Amino acid sequence: MEIGKIAFLETYTSEDNGGIIGAILVTDAETKPLEFRVTSPIKPTGFQKTLYGDVLLEHILVELISVPLLNAINEHVDLILVKDPFFLGANNKQGIRVIRVFNESDGKSRASSKAEELAFAGSSSGKMMVETTKKFETELAPIKDQLNKLAEHRNLLEPFERLKLACEQVQQQKSIE
Repeated sequence: MEIGKIAFLETYTSEDNGGIIGAILVTDAETKPLEFRVTSPIKPTGFQKTLYGDVLLEHILVELISVPLLNAINEHVDLILVKDPFFLGANNKQGIRVIRVFNESDGKSRASSKAEELAFAGSSSGKMMVETTKKFETELAPIKDQLNKLAEHRNLLEPFERLKLACEQVQQQKSIE
């Protein structure tokens, strides 16, 4: 599997209780941007919080953010990278592999029985790990090899920072209007 285009999927929660915003950044293998999409803020009601309980955040991230954003992009992507383990639920909703990239210090999620270490840390905060759901666990080793090649030249966590900043800028523009 050759990785030509990567989607970075992230959320941003505004400080003024403006809700949860989802964003996707599609890049080439060099992490140069090709496409960017953002959702409208999602503000669950008190009644929804009661009905959904502990599964509310996962529902928002998978059903209301990842699926609509993946359906909206024009670019065909080879891999979706996420930081939030709840996004791994999107593996059950579509066919593109969703892989969580995280620092070892961030902890492991409940999604996978094993996480694999990348050769390149990408930052000074410890080992960088990857994991996916059981559905694609057998493909994790070859995906990890491809990510290691990319990580030789690029910090795989840096595009998530760009996404956060882009969401903040979108929020600021909307509050000015």
